[in-house]
Amino acid sequence: MTLLPFLLLALTGQPPLQLGIAPGEYVGIAAQGKPIGRFMMAYDSSDPKKLEETYKPYLHILDPDTGKPITKGPGGEFTHHRGIFIGWNKLTVAGKTFDRWHRKGGEQIVKEVGVDGSAPTTISAPKIVWTGATREETLIEESRQMRFSPAPTGAFVQVDFSSELKAVAGDTVFDGDPEHAGLHFRPTDTTDRANTVYLYPKADANAHKDRDYPWVGMTYTTEGRKYSVVMLSHPENPTGTAWSAYRNYGRFGAFYKTAIKKDETLKIQARFVIYKDELPSPETIQMLWNSYAKKRETLVASTRKAAEQPAPKK
Repeated sequence: MTLLPFLLLALTGQPPLQLGIAPGEYVGIAAQGKPIGRFMMAYDSSDPKKLEETYKPYLHILDPDTGKPITKGPGGEFTHHRGIFIGWNKLTVAGKTFDRWHRKGGEQIVKEVGVDGSAPTTISAPKIVWTGATREETLIEESRQMRFSPAPTGAFVQVDFSSELKAVAGDTVFDGDPEHAGLHFRPTDTTDRANTVYLYPKADANAHKDRDYPWVGMTYTTEGRKYSVVMLSHPENPTGTAWSAYRNYGRFGAFYKTAIKKDETLKIQARFVIYKDELPSPETIQMLWNSYAKKRETLVASTRKAAEQPAPKK
């Protein structure tokens, strides 16, 4: 893994954002000296426990007041749910199908990482290898960027997530289902499941059936603190997108289903805006999406729903 020495970078003329690298572990980002994010990039296959903790990279979001992650790491319920993460459980490459959502015989390994302290501040992982049946086999070469910029009014994090996935081993189909594929956000495992609420940009929304929401919002509570997340999907992402946005533990995101030829690249883009306490109004979120997407669309209606509350596991 290529690592830069530790460094601290501030944006001139804006509320300061700083980046720092803990070699072999993570790239951290702080706002006004307080941590707000951490790109977890460690990879260690020396024993099963360490491999379980490090088999794929993800982005943690931290509360600047407590310094604690408000997103989930390894372990707990559904150990493969980690922060802001990407994957597909049915990735078909040259006619063979692989699961790169869970860890079933393969990993996502960060080979290179760097930082750009210009405005906005960017964490860059220009080479992430998605392995095949063995660690010597590469299915996908990913270039991932996490671009932090000063958050809008009321929010404490705004990050643009971009992933470019190159099919290096053959024609590739990105498939699966909304629960186990795409780009997702997972709150901490201590989320109070009785108080999770979703907001959709449509009247009488049904996330199980609707397609191509431009955005979805969620509010959740953990350890007595309330947070809200807006995920804005870029209009250049594949169409026909289904959203998994109804679980009470708060894992939600967009399932992008598509196919590319060998040596072609799929690009997935989304912006995450994160607040303490409640979401802003639906009209405000629509303005955030318009700004991100460079559109001038009007929100006609919205739906707010409590999360589905399945029966406890026995």
